[in-house]
Parts: sequence; structure tokens; C-alpha cells
Amino acid sequence: MLLFASAVHGQQTFKNPVLPGGPDPWCVYKDGYYYYMHTMGNRLELWKTKNIAQLKDAPHKTIWTPPATGPYSKDIWAPEIHYLKGKWYVYFAADGGDNQDHRIYALENSSPDPMQGTWVFKGKVADPEDKWAIDASVFEHHGKLYMIWSGWEGNKNGRQDIYIAAMKDPLTIQGKRVKISTPQYPWETKGDLGDPDLKHIDVNEGPQMLQHKGLLFIIYSGSACWTDDYALGMLVASEKQDLLNPASWQKHDQPVFKQSAENKVYAPGHNSFFTSPDGKEYWILYHANDHPGDGCGGKRSPRIQQFSWNKLGWPVFGTPLKTDTLLKIPRS
Repeated sequence: MLLFASAVHGQQTFKNPVLPGGPDPWCVYKDGYYYYMHTMGNRLELWKTKNIAQLKDAPHKTIWTPPATGPYSKDIWAPEIHYLKGKWYVYFAADGGDNQDHRIYALENSSPDPMQGTWVFKGKVADPEDKWAIDASVFEHHGKLYMIWSGWEGNKNGRQDIYIAAMKDPLTIQGKRVKISTPQYPWETKGDLGDPDLKHIDVNEGPQMLQHKGLLFIIYSGSACWTDDYALGMLVASEKQDLLNPASWQKHDQPVFKQSAENKVYAPGHNSFFTSPDGKEYWILYHANDHPGDGCGGKRSPRIQQFSWNKLGWPVFGTPLKTDTLLKIPRS
């Protein structure tokens, strides 16, 4: 449908999803191009395009294939590409085939174009406790790097919290991790399982930074991804506050983006953000399902839509749009 709509309207419109499938979508814009990644499970794949709405036509390539065995050989989840301190980095979660062992790992590439050059595996990125960790994202604030991720407090599954830590450099966490969010409201505690040994999981995951007019927002996914209740929540702090102090973060008690049965969009979550090439439009990139009960697998597809800001300077994401909605491409 994308190619047809684009041809009819002079490549100025599109329809979601922007790819047939792709959980945990992420993109970053640099030097006129968007670089996009999503969970492939068994490798890291990178897309490059001038128009994120036309991702289906974009060139892409495998930038890293894991070893056959070992601690980072399986279950490769939620990759993100970042340009930090003059180099490209990809952060991803992986294990050796047992979810209990999931940790964050990183690649580095010094080429100006991340589709070129050599991606070098740089090892694990962990805080001193080195507990279970997934969904890492890195951001810079006042010249300082920070990592945010989803982790376990102990060594047993049952609850995923959001953590933050300062970074010495793009590959090194500095100091202890700090927990800034735990599932507490009814909307973020949907996670029943049929497993007799693990009947329920409470989930906060997929944290993403959004900065705007002196405020910092962490938009995260609440409830388990296998439920239709998977939705986005929000933490907010002032740019003047200590980001490593849990008291600096105010948690919104309601989801800020959730399923719409009317629009046939279920379990929207694990998002990222980007602006249009001219920098004037704000867009959210997220995955969602077309049918209830589609679960936490390959049926999730990436979608994009614009969002706005209210008088307080807080983001307003609205409702997930129907997949037959004709949208204008991001403004160049």
C-alpha cells in the first residue's frame, strides 16, 4: 500500500505500518539520513533512508552476526544505534539461550557512515551489580552521558523496573544503577502467564528519553508485551534536577499511549522518537499488533505518527491511528 499511495500522491503520503513486521523499532537522524533498527532475534540489521515513511524501499544490511555459542549468541533484542563522541554505537540485549542471562552489549564503528566501515564488538556494558538487563538506551544531558534500561532488582524473574546510571564514556557505566520506576498502577501490571512456576510478571521496559523546553521525559512500556494492555507510560523531571535521584522523577498515573480497539491497534509500545528533516515536526515510532491476542512475536509491526505538546510542555501522543489512515510524510 505504501508504494501505491506514494505513486498516486507524488510520494508525499504513506500508510502504516512502515514495514510488514519489526518489534522494538528505533531510529536516529543524522546528516540527512535516518538509521533504523528493530529486533531480528538472531542478528543486527541496519536500514538507511532519507524518508522514514518509505522504509520498505530503503537499503539495509546485516552489520553483525553473533557467534554460534556463548553468552551473547541468542535472543538478540531491542538494538539501538547512537552517534556519541564522534563514533557510532549499537546497544543490544543478548543471552546464551537462557533469558536469565540477558545482558547489554555494544558495538562500535568509527566510520562517518554506519553502513560502511567495520562494526567492532566491544563487550558487555554493565553496572557493578551486573543483574539481568534489556532495552538499553543512551542519552546526553548537560554534557554527561546516561544509560537507561529495564532490569531485575535481584536474580529472579517476576518484575522489571526502569534503571538509570551515569556513564564515563559510551562503553562504561560509572557508579551504581538507580531505580526510577517500578510497576505500580493497574494499567502497568497486566502480565499473567500460564507457567506454573512463574504465574505473573509486572513489567516496565523499553525506556526512551524525550527532551523538550527544560523538561526530560522517559517514555516507557508498561505491562507485559504478550498482553493487549501493553502501553506507554511517562516519567518527567526538570533539567535542573539530579537525574540520579529517584525523587527527581514524577510518574504519570495513567498511560500516555494505549491500545485502540476502535482503530484496531493493539499493544502499542516500545517506541522511539524523531523529528522531521526540517526539525519542526515531532514523531513517535512504535510497534503494535493488528488483532487482539497477536502477542509478543513477529506480528508486531512498526508505525509512525505525529504528536504535539500541551501548555505545560508535556507530550500529547493521542490515539494509535488506523492502518488505513493516509498520512503526509515527515516534512523536509
